[in-house]
Amino acid sequence: MIHAVLIFNTSGVPRLTKFYTPVHLSLQTLIQKIFSLVYSRPVGLCNFLDAPELEPFLAQNEEGERWRVVYRSYATLYFVFVIDGAESELGILDLIQVFVESLDRAFENVCELDLVFHFDEVHHILAEIIQGGLVLETNVDEIDDAVQVAARLRRESYAAANPLALGSGLAPRGSNQTPLGWLTGKFTGVGAR
Repeated sequence: MIHAVLIFNTSGVPRLTKFYTPVHLSLQTLIQKIFSLVYSRPVGLCNFLDAPELEPFLAQNEEGERWRVVYRSYATLYFVFVIDGAESELGILDLIQVFVESLDRAFENVCELDLVFHFDEVHHILAEIIQGGLVLETNVDEIDDAVQVAARLRRESYAAANPLALGSGLAPRGSNQTPLGWLTGKFTGVGAR
């Protein structure tokens, strides 16, 4: 099971934190400890590690297996997954790649500012991949299609709710007039009595 997904920048500022299991003690201290473990590792070492330092914060599962930290670094961002023994470390490395590719498709070469200003869309992409700590989808095309459908529905909902949006329901049916033009025509005749 996946217990947490975190994204940090190189300064240790978390840009995405998603926990699928409860955390004991302080969440902020846990995030700082995970970042210090990942950031202090030399580049030549493998991308997964046991973290006995995290045991006071994280509950162990029934078999007593320790949770592991799996991470990858892309430019100025660290993508970190906290998993238990039921997950394959190499499978999680591939899942991180799927997550990054999905973000790249959504934001066209994802950067830290995309994570900051479009956090809701980042969480939606993550929810298409993982729900409740279990992997749902690993096909980047399927994830991208679901994200595009949701974005289209969000735009249509906004257009229907905004009276000044083009194509909204304010103008009379069958007229080719924009809602703003229709409103302007209604307001110009108000003072002429």
